[in-house]
Amino acid sequence: MDIIILTVRQSGNRKGPAADLVQLYIERTSHFHPCKWLQVRSVDEVWAQREKPASHLILLDPRGEMRTSEGLAETIGKLRDSGKRTLLFAIGPADGWSAADRDRAGALLSLGKMTLPHELAAAVLSEQIYRACTILAGHPYHCGH
Repeated sequence: MDIIILTVRQSGNRKGPAADLVQLYIERTSHFHPCKWLQVRSVDEVWAQREKPASHLILLDPRGEMRTSEGLAETIGKLRDSGKRTLLFAIGPADGWSAADRDRAGALLSLGKMTLPHELAAAVLSEQIYRACTILAGHPYHCGH
């Protein structure tokens, strides 16, 4: 199953320590699943990605469900085992997701109640995706928490 992190931003580049962390965890996750981080300019581009066959979209939103690392691993495992070929995580535009977008998504996930910059949210998310993959694989990375 491919895992894609989408960041909706009108402009800007992905540089700095948080972006470096995202790349590190993308590389680590790629040992378990093909994984990449894409910056898109509009919500429409997120929905275009969702049109891929057998894909599932999870929007990051403060209204979403807060999960433990084990809970995220369980979700990823169930989607993988159900035959999903692409799992999309989308970090929304600066003004947030519309109600229609939230209703249309496969699920909503919250990293917490605080607002985070796109790169920092992507860093936290990419680490948790990597952690979830290690949990599913029985890798010792998660054991030290």
